[in-house]
Amino acid sequence: MSLLGKLEADVEIKSPAGKFHDVFSCRPHHVNTMSPDKIHGVDLHEGHWGKEGTVITWNYTHDGVKKTAKEIVEAIDDNNNSTTFRVIDGDLMKEYKDFRLIVQATPKPNGEGSVVHWTLVYQKLHPQIPDPATLLEFAVHCSKDVDAHLTQTQAQK
Repeated sequence: MSLLGKLEADVEIKSPAGKFHDVFSCRPHHVNTMSPDKIHGVDLHEGHWGKEGTVITWNYTHDGVKKTAKEIVEAIDDNNNSTTFRVIDGDLMKEYKDFRLIVQATPKPNGEGSVVHWTLVYQKLHPQIPDPATLLEFAVHCSKDVDAHLTQTQAQK
């Protein structure tokens, strides 16, 4: 059994790709207001919001347990609406040697809405560690919460 793994999922949203990307690339500290049952706060440790190399900590509840993930914003690609986070400390590091989350929003061909693609790339500490399928599901549900907030805000304008 390999220690290296990769999980991917797509979720269709109504929001424009650029607006969705902006939340994760520049304003992750707003996600807790969009998905408060899952994300309880995002704190800035080093750097500046919206910049590569920034260090942030997510406080969240996953599988009924409060957890933290300290991450470096490894890459922001505004042309492709993609942001890459690398986990450097927190609960995930108890089971994984390396863990990256990549979120990319792509406009739908018909011009209405987008498809959000989540990729989790990881290296387990040992073969008995399960694949992080529930964390991928968690990310998909957060995407839906963010989309609901963005579309509600757009409808109110």
